[in-house]
Amino acid sequence: MRRIETRDLPDLIRRPIVSEKATILLEGNQYVFEVVPQATKPQIKAAIEIIFDVKVTSVNTMNLPRKKRRVGKYLGYKSQYKKTIVTLAQGSSIALFPEV
Repeated sequence: MRRIETRDLPDLIRRPIVSEKATILLEGNQYVFEVVPQATKPQIKAAIEIIFDVKVTSVNTMNLPRKKRRVGKYLGYKSQYKKTIVTLAQGSSIALFPEV
């Protein structure tokens, strides 16, 4: 596996995931992100700390299975992605919904 440079770390995080479960996890200071499948836990931790300037206590990752999708008579699959749940230290937070 190739070494990831510090300048490439922000590219590991694709987007925050906003769902009902992710919103419930916000109360426990946990945030859910979609990351590139090759990203490791230390790389994800470093990327979140650099991008949002927060202290990360733990990183949990999961590789979600591909889901079947049918369009007419054709059967295909949605692309597979990796999801991570990041727990922040007390007092740290990320503004996913900035004040307007």
